[in-house]
Parts: sequence; C-alpha cells; structure tokens
Amino acid sequence: MTTLRRLLVGLALLLTAACSSGGEHGDRADSPPPPSPRASADPTPSASAPVSVSPSASPSARSPEASATPKPSATAHATAAAPPEAGFPNAGTTGPRTRLKPRAAGNMSVTTDGAVIKGQDITGSLDVYANNVTVVDSRITSTNWWGINLRPGYHGLRVLHSTITAVPGKGPDNGGVDYAVSNMGSSSIEVGWCDISVFGNALSMGQGNLHDNYVHGLVPFRNNGGEWQHTDAVISGGGSNGTLVIRHNTLLNPVPVDQGASAAVGLFADTGHVSNTVIDGNLLAGGAYALYGGGDGATGITVTNNVFSTRYHRYSGVYGAVTAWNAGGAGNVWRGNRFSDGTPITPEPAG
Repeated sequence: MTTLRRLLVGLALLLTAACSSGGEHGDRADSPPPPSPRASADPTPSASAPVSVSPSASPSARSPEASATPKPSATAHATAAAPPEAGFPNAGTTGPRTRLKPRAAGNMSVTTDGAVIKGQDITGSLDVYANNVTVVDSRITSTNWWGINLRPGYHGLRVLHSTITAVPGKGPDNGGVDYAVSNMGSSSIEVGWCDISVFGNALSMGQGNLHDNYVHGLVPFRNNGGEWQHTDAVISGGGSNGTLVIRHNTLLNPVPVDQGASAAVGLFADTGHVSNTVIDGNLLAGGAYALYGGGDGATGITVTNNVFSTRYHRYSGVYGAVTAWNAGGAGNVWRGNRFSDGTPITPEPAG
C-alpha cells in the first residue's frame, strides 16, 4: 500500500469514527408551568429562612400511546451531531464567568428589591419575593422543587451566566426535582447564557426571554404517586397575556419516552390557549415529540429557523419532530425549520 493510500484510508477511518459519535442520554419528568411548582401543592421550602440579599450598585394527555408508531414530519434522518449543530450554546459558552464563593445557604427567600446575587456557589434554592432581582455568574445546586422561583405578584427577575442544577434523588417529590427556573410572577423574566441540567421541566413559564441557554441532562423520576413525571426542556401551560421568546438555545431531552419524556419545547394548553410565543434559531432534540405546538387554539406562534437534531431519535423526537401545530391559527408562522442535515420539516395539522 502506497504512502498516499495509507493516508487516505487513515483519513476515512477518522471521519467514520467522528460521524458515529453520539450525544448524551438519560431523563424524564413532569409538572405544569407557571401556575405553581407542583400541581398538588405550592409548598414553601421547609428550610426557608427569609433572607434579605442586599442590593448591588450596578399529562397523560401529552404522552403518546405506547403502541403508537413513529410518524416522521419529513424523511427520517438518523445522524450524529452534524456540522449545522455547531455554534449553538454548550458547556463552554454558558455558566459562570468568574471564580465562585461557596455558600451552603439552604433554601433562601430573597425579599429585597433590586438584590444582586453574584459570584456565589449556592447549595440550596432561591425563592424570590422581590422585584428586579438579578442572579449572575453563580451556581445553584438545589434539592428543592425548584432552583429559582419568582413568586406571584413580583417582576423583573434576571438569571444570567449561571449554572442551575440539582441533586438527583434528593428532591421533595419522591426524590425528584421539577423546575430550574419557574416564573409565577406578573411579567416576563430573562434567562440567558445559563447551563441547566437535572430538573424535569427545566424552564417553566408562559412569558419570558429565554436565550443562549444550554439545557441538557434532564433526569427522570417517579412522583410520590409512583407515576413518571413528564420532562421538558422548556414548558408553557398557556393562558398567559405576555410573550414568551425562546431564541438561540440548545434544548435537549434525552429521557426515554417510557420514563416520561414529553418534549424539548412543550407548549400545552393546560391553563388556557397558548399564544404570543416565538421559537427561533434553537437546536432541539428528544422527547416524545421535539416540539408540541400549542394545539387547535394556539395563535401568534412563530417557529422559525430551528434545527431539529436526530442525535437521540431518527425523527428528532421518538414519534416525530413536531405535533399539535395549528397551521390555521391567526398569526401562526412555520418557516425555515429543518433536520440537522438540512431536510425541511413540514408539520402535520393539529388533530
């Protein structure tokens, strides 16, 4: 074999190995969106001593039947992470940018308007009863229902450049943990450049600005009733008067469907019609379907320029890339959405 041929064979082997590499695996969960971090109750953290942080200057209906046959939204394309998936948020572009100061805080209630929590490695959760609170360049490791929760009647929460995770098996719901960031407040909140993992419904809200986040590693769990909880990287339950913008995030849900996998982005009419939602320029993968589009009553939903990865399933989700899309809804737009290899995706009508 000539030297040139040896080089060409070696190159081919390297390319084959690269193309066969897979993604991460493992999650599951379920819970409703903004209304409350837990349908059964709205508990206040048991170890929650009110803490004033000083301001600084600056459903079963969702689960496909077990016997359902996967229905592709376009030709099936089982591939490893492809070049078009590069450039989306990952572990290197999200999370804290500074050295952190450890703080075993337990479950904290933040009660000071304008509080800034910066550069802290917090073992515990944040329950926010204040306006215009900012969490930046920090790490939250929770064993509570949530990592950060904005309570009803408050507004202006910003969570930026932070890691929000939990300890599997240590949550109050039979060892489960539900929400990384939950917006129960009265206005939009911002979550940007965050590394989010473990929580079953990672970003739970009907209104907000979610951008440049890396959501991955969701962990399945059974609730106290013994049922698998549905998992979603982003979940909205509808009924909101505000706008939800989901732009340029990596949203991965590798949880097996028989352990509760729901969606990468789940727009569900649990508490009212879904409306005024922008899903633009994201990388989506996993779930029963990668995207639940809001159903028959959904209006004002724009889904544009998203890449549906097949790193977990040949149809992006187990049963397809998208379902419950209301093509005839006022203001609904579907444009420029594709699989990782560039194949366009055309959704089936909501049924």
